[in-house]
Amino acid sequence: MGAAICREAPAIYNTEQHHCTVTARANRDTRSRYLQGTAGNMGMYAAGIPVGIITDRKSPRLAGVIGMLSLFVGYYPIHIAYDQGAGSMSVALISLCSFMSGVGSCAAFQAALKVATLNWPTHRGTATAFPLAAFGLSAFFYTFIAGVSFPGDTSSLLSLLSFGTSLVVLAALPFLHVVDHKAGTGYAVLPTSERTRRDSNVLQRTRSDSSKHSSRFSSSSVPESEPNNDERDGDSDETLSLLSGPGDLPPEDDTASKASRKSNHSRCLDVTGLALLYRYEFWQIWVIMGLLTGVGLMTINNIGHDAQALWNHWDPSKSKDFVAHRQLWHVSIISLGSFSGRLISGIGSDIIVKRLGGSRFWCVAASATVFLLAQICATRIEDPNYLWAVSGLCGLAYGILFGVLPAVVVDVFGPDGFAVNWGFMTIAPVVSGNIFNLFYGAVYDSHSEVQAGGEFNCDEGIICYKAAYYVTLASSVLGILACLWAIQTERAIRRKTVEQGGHGA
Repeated sequence: MGAAICREAPAIYNTEQHHCTVTARANRDTRSRYLQGTAGNMGMYAAGIPVGIITDRKSPRLAGVIGMLSLFVGYYPIHIAYDQGAGSMSVALISLCSFMSGVGSCAAFQAALKVATLNWPTHRGTATAFPLAAFGLSAFFYTFIAGVSFPGDTSSLLSLLSFGTSLVVLAALPFLHVVDHKAGTGYAVLPTSERTRRDSNVLQRTRSDSSKHSSRFSSSSVPESEPNNDERDGDSDETLSLLSGPGDLPPEDDTASKASRKSNHSRCLDVTGLALLYRYEFWQIWVIMGLLTGVGLMTINNIGHDAQALWNHWDPSKSKDFVAHRQLWHVSIISLGSFSGRLISGIGSDIIVKRLGGSRFWCVAASATVFLLAQICATRIEDPNYLWAVSGLCGLAYGILFGVLPAVVVDVFGPDGFAVNWGFMTIAPVVSGNIFNLFYGAVYDSHSEVQAGGEFNCDEGIICYKAAYYVTLASSVLGILACLWAIQTERAIRRKTVEQGGHGA
């Protein structure tokens, strides 16, 4: 399942790099490159709702098949367009292919997350952390292979993305299987007419999750004639010792059990679809996601331009191949940072919730804080040799954010409609990501000069993009404030729940 995710992140991290290279041949301005680069992000995020419906109502495996086909359809035409050179494919068609690669990433990504969420319901943060981390590491995986096997060969890199991503998803499809927690309860009633034997046939609840979700089986299997309490008390020890398997527990009150699970794992279970729009929790998470993902996507999509602008100003003697190598280097740094952040926040959020009794929003607040540090670095670093601080911190923050948000969504709205709910959430990056990317493009182009070949180039160093990072710095501050608001809201809800429970007792 992690392998199903491990191949799809190039639709985000490598989109900026190979689209800049492809469109540079067509002498497109910076804003056109951003439109094509962000098309992949739009496919990744805007397809969330329809893909989520397929994942929730049909099967994660079908979503995986759609992802496999879309990745190939998205990457392979771009590979052909690059080989054939300028004029072989229009900007609109390249953007459409980029969009399809994003759709493929979205489909396989949601399939893997859905399986992880359902198969490990009590450790969702940790379970989703590993496929999420593989997602973050994939850009490093592909750029490393390309750098070792065919350095500087963009055509071969695009070919690798075309076949490698789709084939890995194909290989992972058999593992996209949801474990049925309702099956295999092992309940059985031994036929007998003896009163004492009937007493020992009373079904016992096991510790397994499957039994917790299968109370209807026990209600249909238990004989209608119940023994009286005096008779049961005398034989209870013998009954448990003879018939209870390892880990069996005495029956517990179903109502109390369900209420406990609801209070521990979700504030409002099983809310999905348009009903989300009427809940303030949805807008709370949506706003936080929009504020912070826009910050991350702007740097992820434009770190190559940051590096190019700084090197053009710092040392104009550096060759284009050298600058291109440094651009790929920053893509790898972002990928490694994202990988680390997703593991840290996924596992860490489970520790915060289960051991410390805290909120997962603390991990989101940590992400916003790291984003803030990255933006400060971006507005101050003029030496391109230290630009790794921007890419590293941004990748780490982006990873922390996406490592915990799926678990937050499941905790708040329940697991049944997770894929659709996540699709609604991912509309936020479409909005904020495009706004920040277009603003970056406008700032960069305003400081650029058109070269003899028609290519836009900026050699003013940090001035080329500094104004754009002031906007994302403000967005990071707003993200921190929004996280603190969410934490306070969650505390108030818990306090109210405890007070109501005390009055009820």
